[in-house]
Amino acid sequence: MRILIIINLRIKNSTDFISDEDGEKMLIRYNRFLKYLLLFLSGGFAYGGIEILYRGYSHISMLFAGGICFILIGLLNEVFPWDMALLSQMVISAGIITVVEFAVGLIVNVWLKLNVWDYSDMPYNVMGQICLLYSNIWFFLSLPAILFDDYLRHFLLKEEKPRYHLF
Repeated sequence: MRILIIINLRIKNSTDFISDEDGEKMLIRYNRFLKYLLLFLSGGFAYGGIEILYRGYSHISMLFAGGICFILIGLLNEVFPWDMALLSQMVISAGIITVVEFAVGLIVNVWLKLNVWDYSDMPYNVMGQICLLYSNIWFFLSLPAILFDDYLRHFLLKEEKPRYHLF
């Protein structure tokens, strides 16, 4: 009987075994996970929505591609200083989107043979997965992605207010 009471007391006070510092670290990791989950889903659904508006349909792989792109585009402000020109962010973002599209295309279209898209008939394509025309389109679509990410982080996640300059 005495052993059960001691075990019961230890279970009730199990938070005593986690120091305040460890608890804070766990909370920070949990909040960081929720932050990136929010950003991933926001970018994924936005990307899929754009594709539905353009083509009339989408594929679940576009949710993953869009989420990855959105997180990577948002990390530009964490890696580079805020004084990076908006045009530079757009060029880097277009490159990010093109690389992610190529990687997802290799997995989804080439490896799994799902044939979600095929740019083989487009000029300047690479293995039918990416092409120059869409890389240029990503440049222009990266502007709303950058603005959406920055203001989502500012208003919902209480991060630093974005500031921009064109050049």
